Amino acid sequence: MPRRGTIERRIPPPDPRYNSVLVQQFINKVMQRGKKSIAEKIVYQAFDLAAQRLKKPALEIFETAVRNAGPVIEVKPRRVGGATYQVPVEVKSDRRQSLAMRWLLMSARARSGKPMYERLAAELIDAYNNTGATIKRKEDVQRMAEANRAFSHYGRF
Repeated sequence: MPRRGTIERRIPPPDPRYNSVLVQQFINKVMQRGKKSIAEKIVYQAFDLAAQRLKKPALEIFETAVRNAGPVIEVKPRRVGGATYQVPVEVKSDRRQSLAMRWLLMSARARSGKPMYERLAAELIDAYNNTGATIKRKEDVQRMAEANRAFSHYGRF
């Protein structure tokens, strides 16, 4: 945390094809070793494949998948008197989107076999339909928060 003032969030410029900041953030997350053009190819091919399979606009599929995959509540550790409690807290919208995109990507990378764009498209379709590894991860996080609801009073300081 900075001592002076607050830091302004840097928002990347929107991507060229869909003119969406969210898609650009996703491309940046897919990117490895600074190879943005390859990341763009992967994302756009995945979007095209998902749109072709679901017969819906790619941007709508992606935005719905991110919305479905983002957790509403999560746990954060809070130390009280020598004991550490998992305190449930609400997830801010920026973090929700970021977690959703990260989980989508992790789940796609964990799938085996096919090229990355096919795995990513399959994961996007699964998240769009509220199924798959990403949604399971979200449900696990929310279930953990629900189980620790008794400690929610520690969250207010």
